[in-house]
Amino acid sequence: MRIVILGAGQVGASVAEALASEANDITIVDQNGGELAALADRLDVQTVTGNAAYPTVLKRAGIEDAEMLVAVTQSDQTNLVACKIARTLFGVPTRIARLRSADFLEDEALLSDDNFAVSHAICPEQDITDYIARLITFPEALQVLEFAEGRVTLVCVRAYEGGLLVDKPIRAMREHLPQGIDARIAAIFREHQPVEPDGDTPIRDGDEVFVLAATEHMRIVMRELRRMLEPVRRVMIAGGGNIGARVARRLEADYEVKVVERNRERAETVAERLERTLVLHGEATDENLLAQENIDEMDMFLALTNDDEDNIMAASLAKRLGCKRVLALINRRAYADMVQGGPIDIGISPAQVSIGSLLAFVRRGDVARVHSLRRGAAEALELVVHGNRQSSRVVGRRIEELPVIPGAHIGAIVRQTGDTRVVAKDGFLVDQAVAHVVIPHHDTVIESEDHVIVFCTRKRRIPEVEKLFQVGVGFL
Repeated sequence: MRIVILGAGQVGASVAEALASEANDITIVDQNGGELAALADRLDVQTVTGNAAYPTVLKRAGIEDAEMLVAVTQSDQTNLVACKIARTLFGVPTRIARLRSADFLEDEALLSDDNFAVSHAICPEQDITDYIARLITFPEALQVLEFAEGRVTLVCVRAYEGGLLVDKPIRAMREHLPQGIDARIAAIFREHQPVEPDGDTPIRDGDEVFVLAATEHMRIVMRELRRMLEPVRRVMIAGGGNIGARVARRLEADYEVKVVERNRERAETVAERLERTLVLHGEATDENLLAQENIDEMDMFLALTNDDEDNIMAASLAKRLGCKRVLALINRRAYADMVQGGPIDIGISPAQVSIGSLLAFVRRGDVARVHSLRRGAAEALELVVHGNRQSSRVVGRRIEELPVIPGAHIGAIVRQTGDTRVVAKDGFLVDQAVAHVVIPHHDTVIESEDHVIVFCTRKRRIPEVEKLFQVGVGFL
């Protein structure tokens, strides 16, 4: 696929890295020639220096032949103008825009083809807010991700010495689960390397274990893997910027929240916008301030400033002073890999959190959801199955009949029952199809319209997975 990416920042670079490794033809546009040169040195991409909102610059980037525009500059206005130009002047089929302001997201008509012509909008700040909220719900987890409209949850936890399954084979987990509850250990990373899981694979102390189960069963399943922490009640946030303020607003109704912001003017602005959050003016790396605010009584410390080093220092200090669990927002992948599991419990990459919804548009076949795992080292895809036994390579076949793709495993299947139920969504009552979660075994048969969740610990195998689930030309 020919793709033009606007913006060479953290999000743009992460998108380029994810897509360039899959034989896509990528061109990146940015006004910063230095950042473009750095990307060109390590990725197989073309670069164009210039203002992404100018038609002449887009033409130099090959927009006339592009199948997709990904506008992820720091400017909402630039991203919107570029999408409009891409459709009106060049007829680009798919146009994705990063939008930081909620003003543009609240009215869908603004993004229609008659207006800004945005096919799909992504908001990294909101994605990160949702992600952190899920982590607080499961404080033991390193990652918490959802599939099939929340029916299935994926949790990554670190196995600990003394846990029920440590030094035992994976198949032993079923002996501990109550009748009627099933789960799948879909992936294991040991010392940053993937381990191919099967029933005989033992779990070791320190392993990162990815567990998939129906959402209503996940709490029970997690008890089999590690100690359960006390529910989070008190949260301290370092940084009152866009992300810090969003997270505080999301949490303040259910938790006791404090925000530490170094800029007095920004602290006053955030305090006015929040209703129940205590906003403090000061440095999150100030040991005396943290001690005065009883950091040792906090259940969770979230370092969410725009500076990686400040986040690492603040989170490390909070941990040393007695905070139960600390999280740091870290843009540089090398930093996140280095500190997570040491002084910092969780290091998250903003770009990797938000890239999943974008990747779903790039993947071949009917891909409903993509999640990046371990900061881009692996992926989990939710694929919708179509066709029949004649037109599809998977429909009507048992799992054991499918071709083996090294590093790819089916973790769960969500199957519609044909019934509907009324649920609350975004403040409205809507009809939702009733579905049940199947943890598949070797003799499970895949049916048309199933949502199949596939783990790929070897990203270069993703095109093979996409091809396997594509419908043949005989299906109409």
